[in-house]
Amino acid sequence: MPRQRSLSILSLVLGLAPTVLALAAPVAADEPERLYFADDGIIPNSRLPVLLYRQVPLSGDDQATALERLFAAHDWPPQWRYGVYSYHHYHPNAHEVLGVARGEATLRLGGEQGQDVSVAAGDVLVLPAGTGHRSLESSADFLVVGAYPPGQEDFITQRADPAAHARSLELIVQVPLPATDPVTGREGLWR
Repeated sequence: MPRQRSLSILSLVLGLAPTVLALAAPVAADEPERLYFADDGIIPNSRLPVLLYRQVPLSGDDQATALERLFAAHDWPPQWRYGVYSYHHYHPNAHEVLGVARGEATLRLGGEQGQDVSVAAGDVLVLPAGTGHRSLESSADFLVVGAYPPGQEDFITQRADPAAHARSLELIVQVPLPATDPVTGREGLWR
């Protein structure tokens, strides 16, 4: 318990909003960074962390195809190739994985008061339902592969809107946890 208090004090000293502090503990090579974001009244976010895998080993020259194969092999059927929208949005009825196939970008996660995260080819983000995200800037060749767990392919893209907040919270609690991690294939993601 004292550690939580010290993190809140540390976040105030560093000038960070305490509800957005991302814990940056050292992680093993195959373990993701875990970023936590609180509900800000507009973007619901999640009690579950965003998982950020850095430089996932991929085979072949076509990283988009390699990411699609990786996600499909772990029961997250790929749905699209594109960038990340430049406006705050989230998916209240689906978890989402974003695999960076080419280029680099700065994304803001967690809403307007969230955290800016730099990503590059080979990085993968697993976003729990309700997590706000947007692109702040990206290279001209920035390309992302997006995928969702089975049964969540008909996702809603919700823009930041206080009027949609209450309904989004109702939808988020109904989203089942995925059976597997889209990067490692391990069972029990977020459990």
